Amino acid sequence: MNSRPKKLTQGDTVGVLALSSPLKMEQLPIKLEFLEKLGLKYKLGQTIAEYEGFLAGSDEERLADLYAMIADDEIKAIFCVRGGYGIGRLLDKIDYQLLQEHPKIIWGFSDVTSLHLAVNQYANLVTFHGPMLSESSDILDELSEKMFQQLFAPIEIHYDERISKLETVVSGVARGELIGGNLNRLVSTLATKFEIDFSNKIVILEDIHESLDRIDGMFNQLRLARKLEQAAGYIIGDFNGVDEAELLKIVSHYLKPLNKPVLAGFKIGHCRPNIGLPLGVEAIIDADAKVLRVLPGVEE
Repeated sequence: MNSRPKKLTQGDTVGVLALSSPLKMEQLPIKLEFLEKLGLKYKLGQTIAEYEGFLAGSDEERLADLYAMIADDEIKAIFCVRGGYGIGRLLDKIDYQLLQEHPKIIWGFSDVTSLHLAVNQYANLVTFHGPMLSESSDILDELSEKMFQQLFAPIEIHYDERISKLETVVSGVARGELIGGNLNRLVSTLATKFEIDFSNKIVILEDIHESLDRIDGMFNQLRLARKLEQAAGYIIGDFNGVDEAELLKIVSHYLKPLNKPVLAGFKIGHCRPNIGLPLGVEAIIDADAKVLRVLPGVEE
């Protein structure tokens, strides 16, 4: 099981990084105000304001930013402020041993899925799948904001229908390590050193701006790679812009024959609210009672 980073305390300093696509500068103040609201101080990465085509600075600059944040023991957490694309270019250059020696909270989603998977695998560290401190140029909704409290105390998370309507795709109960995130980024790890391990895991899947045929293609690729059959269960998050009934047809086609519990309708991903969850901790999915229970992501 992965080790948990230490909890945050008010007054702690955290790092704010752009490791993927460039951030629109008008969105930065709202993100920093949120950190101040949480009672945190912050240091900004050098590439926050950088533009290198579709990237927030060169690979070397973004990597140097990450290293500086990891090595700085004053920094207790690293928050990614933008998804998009770019972290995949850094994965084979990151010193995971350094992160093991200086463990800290890592928070983000979307393209950050690539970093979550690699860190869970090679630094054996729990990370957090959650919103980028704001909803583009808007403040976070109350529930998304509330989920940041799990960083300040070891809190067990219970996700049930009080948060969103859930649908049982396949009945059953399963226990396993919670992993996953963006479907596109999961599939992009196949046939690499960073290939995702589904074995006995509860897998979260979400995505955005993908057509039904591409979603089907990605599920099929995971099937052909013999990944889908290995998981203990599935959490289907938000597939922003896709007809839910059509999405569930695809999910059912690939996952029903496996007879592993599958629960859909989670507000996880490119949606409001976007519920933050720790990855690399043990979770229980009960598809009949429609509940996901997740152990705390931080330690005292």
